Amino acid sequence: MTTAPPADQPEVDVRPAKRADLLGVYRIETDSFSQPWPFSAFEQYLGNPGFLVALEESVLGYVVADTVSNQGIPLGHIKDLAVRQDARGNGVGTELLRHAIGTLESQGVHAIKLEVREGNQRAIALYRAHGFEQQRTIDGYYDDGEDALLLVRSA
Repeated sequence: MTTAPPADQPEVDVRPAKRADLLGVYRIETDSFSQPWPFSAFEQYLGNPGFLVALEESVLGYVVADTVSNQGIPLGHIKDLAVRQDARGNGVGTELLRHAIGTLESQGVHAIKLEVREGNQRAIALYRAHGFEQQRTIDGYYDDGEDALLLVRSA
């Protein structure tokens, strides 16, 4: 799927991740997070419809989302989303999130959840702009002791 960006922004293509994307995804992951996922975690999600990448000439960002059962009812879970530092602020994260929500909703989820660092105000603003609301705080969720906010969006 190709989106129509504002005139001052490059066109971004969002599509399912391929094996050839993994090195770019992993570089973004390690540049973005103090507790990065291992490379093998991304390999495990290849073929999952919720593992999407945003591309221009190379990988600009990615999202990993899937469904889990919540008492027999499908629940979407956005597990990981990151954008290359030089591509931030250009709507790439918005496009990835929008596509992930659409993918999860097409799978019949009743809600979508995610965890985000309490101090990551930029990400929290993105999620709130897409209808996510804080359900609770998870004390000490991250290895460094930082709390996470559990955000949920009704589908």
